[in-house]
Amino acid sequence: MTIRLKKNDSVMVLAGKEKGKVGKIIRIDKDDNRVYIEKINMIKRHIKPRSAQEPGGIIDKEAGLDISNIGLYCSKCKKPVRFSVKVNENNKKIRICKKCGSEV
Repeated sequence: MTIRLKKNDSVMVLAGKEKGKVGKIIRIDKDDNRVYIEKINMIKRHIKPRSAQEPGGIIDKEAGLDISNIGLYCSKCKKPVRFSVKVNENNKKIRICKKCGSEV
């Protein structure tokens, strides 16, 4: 399965406890089909101190969401949309919203 989303894309969560929230992709795990979104699906992790400079404690970090539970967010439509890929006049691929026709 090919992942058609990229890092720094705006996406909306479609299912789960974070449904309806919008954020930017910070990391994509292609092996597990998971996406990590900034400030969404936060979990707490206990970290052991490694040295005097790196203290231990409890940190918050993002957990992965399955790629099927997110959709590319169109800022003009204000909702998750399907998109098509077109080639513009400079021979560069751009993604276009299927609903409104604007560049995503």
